[in-house]
Amino acid sequence: MAEDMSIESYLAQGGVLTNPANVPARYRAELMKLMATFVDSELAGAAGFADIINAGPSIKERIAAAKIVLEKTDNADRVLRIMGDFGADTERYANHHPWTARLERGADIGTARTERDMRLAVFNYPLEGWADAVVMNLLMGRAVAVQMAEFSMVSYQPLAEAFRAIAPVEARHAELAEEGVIKLLERGEDGLQGSVDYWWPRVAASFGSTTSTKSESLKAMGLRRATNAEWKARWEAEAGAVLKRLGLTVPA
Repeated sequence: MAEDMSIESYLAQGGVLTNPANVPARYRAELMKLMATFVDSELAGAAGFADIINAGPSIKERIAAAKIVLEKTDNADRVLRIMGDFGADTERYANHHPWTARLERGADIGTARTERDMRLAVFNYPLEGWADAVVMNLLMGRAVAVQMAEFSMVSYQPLAEAFRAIAPVEARHAELAEEGVIKLLERGEDGLQGSVDYWWPRVAASFGSTTSTKSESLKAMGLRRATNAEWKARWEAEAGAVLKRLGLTVPA
């Protein structure tokens, strides 16, 4: 970075940071929020799916589910270690929140977070059995793919590198979910469309408000490239194509 250039200008021109000591306060706050949201969502998602493992209809599917739980927890740990560089208490973190806590099935909190932690709103809803869990992971897996494409290019280099390592792992989780739905369809499973109808709007809400203007300031810091609306539109197109391929429909 040129000596006469401010960090803000450096970031706005596509510069990257590599050391916590060089990070401005506002940038640090937004970076920590991004990391906490990811870590909390991974831990909450893993905790919820862990309760479903033994509902798997075969040993192979239970092994796949257990692997997803392990890898999501590992992904959370990878980012949590970077939070530790900024002073987060990584030893206490995992036990600090009730990761298995869920709202009632009929609750609808939109894009809101609860006071418990920073998980995305979608991870506050309960899973109802194996088929429901597989559908949720199918839709959320596509949402994560959209997010990983952005997060892998954030301006804090150690985090970008972590997300580039995490992205293919999360992509495989989405593939396993699609394989799971295909098996359920082959077995004549009823109720898959009902799960799609339930989870679609809740996963869509994970992209945040489509009228938010905050993405502009995040772009200036190199922490975002697209708006919430652009994220959501990309997910709707990709997830919608998957559902069509499987013979399921996007809720009206």
